[in-house]
Amino acid sequence: MADIIVAGAAGRMGNRIVACLRDTPDLRLCAALEAPAHGALGRDAGELAGVGRLGVALADDPAAAITRDRVLVEFSVPEASLEHLRLVARAGARAVIGTTGFSAAQRAEIGELARRAAILLSPNMSVAVNVAFTLLATMARALGDDYDVEITEIHHRFKKDAPSGTALRMAEVVAEALGRDLGQVAVYGRQGLPGERAPREIGVLSLRSGDVVGEHTVSFGALGERLELTHRAHSRDTFARGALRAARWIAGRAPGLYSMQDVLGLA
Repeated sequence: MADIIVAGAAGRMGNRIVACLRDTPDLRLCAALEAPAHGALGRDAGELAGVGRLGVALADDPAAAITRDRVLVEFSVPEASLEHLRLVARAGARAVIGTTGFSAAQRAEIGELARRAAILLSPNMSVAVNVAFTLLATMARALGDDYDVEITEIHHRFKKDAPSGTALRMAEVVAEALGRDLGQVAVYGRQGLPGERAPREIGVLSLRSGDVVGEHTVSFGALGERLELTHRAHSRDTFARGALRAARWIAGRAPGLYSMQDVLGLA
């Protein structure tokens, strides 16, 4: 039995993680966290998630909740996740982080914290998306430089970062497979008269609309044909279930920085 802490438990993803914990008897919700002054503090996490009373009230003291061998599961904002990870490293806990939008400096600090704690960091917890990362590398290597690469992603209107962490990871996977420096070849949208497309460009376009959970398409186009790989998420539960699968996997791991590729044996 692994004890799970859900941070951001009143949010869209936090609610679904709490709800999905109901179907995982080997994982137990032991704490639910929210920001100070949040309107839901003190309320039962299960009732907020629509699954009935669980006897775990939302609290705002992460230092009290994050204790040795517990597993933090969090989808929130970079600053909050990083502060929690510092507590994870200090306490000897473990963490599964689905937060996106970390800066290079923040990612470097997470790497340092992972020397003292087992941390799993992934821009997308979906099992299918992580299989797609592996397929994209194979596709890019096989198709080579004759094919233009364009990535489009669409999410709900409330998403704060763009491009999505998943789209960025897809671009990184393709760039690595093709031997390109993404920082030099990425083009984030186009406007005006940019001229003909450069052969080594990797285009990334973000759309925000309504309540779309998440859709990503990677297009490889040549003169005469186009090959596309698309993933569509129909429910946030796919990310919640993936995160709980990751929590189960990391519960017994030594310190280190892991990803969903490790969980699935694809690394």
